[in-house]
Amino acid sequence: MTTEAWPPLPLDSWQETRDTVHLWCQIVGKTRLALAPRENHWWSVPLYVNSVGLTTSLMALGARGGLEVVFDFLDHRLEMRLTDGRERRLSLAPRTVADFYAEYLAKLAELEVEVQLNPTPAEIADAIPFPHDRAHASYDAEAVQRFYGSLVSAHRVLTRFRADFRGKCSPVHFFWGAFDLAVTRFSGRPAPTHPGGIPHCPDWVMVEAYSHEVSSCGYWPGGADEGVFYAYAYPEPPGFRDHRPRAAGAYFDATLGEYVLPYADVRRAIDPDAHVMGFVREIHALASADWPTPEGEKQP
Repeated sequence: MTTEAWPPLPLDSWQETRDTVHLWCQIVGKTRLALAPRENHWWSVPLYVNSVGLTTSLMALGARGGLEVVFDFLDHRLEMRLTDGRERRLSLAPRTVADFYAEYLAKLAELEVEVQLNPTPAEIADAIPFPHDRAHASYDAEAVQRFYGSLVSAHRVLTRFRADFRGKCSPVHFFWGAFDLAVTRFSGRPAPTHPGGIPHCPDWVMVEAYSHEVSSCGYWPGGADEGVFYAYAYPEPPGFRDHRPRAAGAYFDATLGEYVLPYADVRRAIDPDAHVMGFVREIHALASADWPTPEGEKQP
């Protein structure tokens, strides 16, 4: 098990594992989508970083109590627990998405949990429905533990960043659609209708997600050589993308429409936490320059 706060995570060494785990997370995430009451901006659907990996948190099952599903990236198992004490486990090991999906649904049935899941992955071009996906079958346990270590550190910094803001702000949560850890601040003002266009994701989903003006940032284990931290605004204020970031290694990615800070630059920094914090604070200040300020607060 890695003990590094910011472990190396070269994408070319674990991309097949990352893509497989991404799809497994979508299967579990769609369970939360089906069971949790819908919240604004889809705050009811993400997963959360916890002491062993990622969790759905408790999902209500009516008078029966509730269900929690946990990816344990330390002991490499998926744990499904009911509030009545019953539980089931799946092994996290090299196995196809189709196999994982079939066993997952079977374990839910054993727990008498009835749920309808859309079998098509979201936000992925050329997606293969879960029951037919035998192309993704990788699981490098050591790489997954390093990824979890990076999530813990990213969660720590983004949680501190979230605490700076007195206005409406999302939790620090893991969106299984794009496979990223994110936190989003809101100005309180309505935003122009989002154009949508995300693969296997109806446009109205993005319209709800971006119904109001936002400044968002997070960590995505894709892009660059080892993933990136990112920050963006919607809608984008005039001149937003013309800024030259002070954070070493950061730049505006025109394809993504976001400022990015490569993870590799972060982990090599003298103070990685401060490096990320400086980046997200800098881009938020740029994004929110004309936002109304909540009473009693100065924008960081």
